[in-house]
Amino acid sequence: MTIRLKITDGIAHLTLARAEKLNALDTAMIHALSDHCRDIEHSTARVVILAGEGKAFCAGGDIEAWAGASPQDFGRHWVRGGHAAFDALARLRQPVIAVLDGHALGGGLELAACADVRIAEKHIKIGQPETGLGIIPGWSGTQRATRRFGAQIVRRMAIFGEVFTADAACDLGLVDHVVDTGHGMAKALEMAQAVLARSPRATELTKMLINAADGEDRERVLEALAGALAAGSDDLAEGLSAFREKRPPKF
Repeated sequence: MTIRLKITDGIAHLTLARAEKLNALDTAMIHALSDHCRDIEHSTARVVILAGEGKAFCAGGDIEAWAGASPQDFGRHWVRGGHAAFDALARLRQPVIAVLDGHALGGGLELAACADVRIAEKHIKIGQPETGLGIIPGWSGTQRATRRFGAQIVRRMAIFGEVFTADAACDLGLVDHVVDTGHGMAKALEMAQAVLARSPRATELTKMLINAADGEDRERVLEALAGALAAGSDDLAEGLSAFREKRPPKF
């Protein structure tokens, strides 16, 4: 498997495992990410740790996976498919911790932007090289990344080609913590334990509200919260009883 999922003691470990390709994402990995996010959403996991194997966290989209696609297929399948997978990750009910244990470039940065917090190991670099290849950052690199990091930072990476070190990325708010090389996972586990020590329901609701405020899935968040309130009401109980008994409800 090029993306592995393991759930242990309330922690979902989501690992990019295509080290020979610097964890560059191909179509199979995008589909696997969507599938794993669906599994995590319905699991007992309360926090997610996202990491990559080998020298890179994620080198972005695998050029060989999309270079030969027609413009229609590129937009319809590659871009939209990637959006669906990344949206699923960003909108998980569980907090997501990204361990940038290697470079995060292009789609790799877009993937990291889906996390709630980012831990960078000291040796890594972050950037958006797409326009140098004649393509745009297509997996919300101009949208979610702008909301989360600010338009000027995205301009510097995507338009002017700046590549940031871990320390510079932390100063700019691209990452939240910088640790020595090899210590990213330990920091992630420490942070995961902090999540597990807090109320699971309050944490889930708080993440949903923050996402809504950030423009991430606002409509679904509002309707999910309102639906939960309605589902616990006496009105629903009476409405269902009336339906089953084939009588008008008495609200």
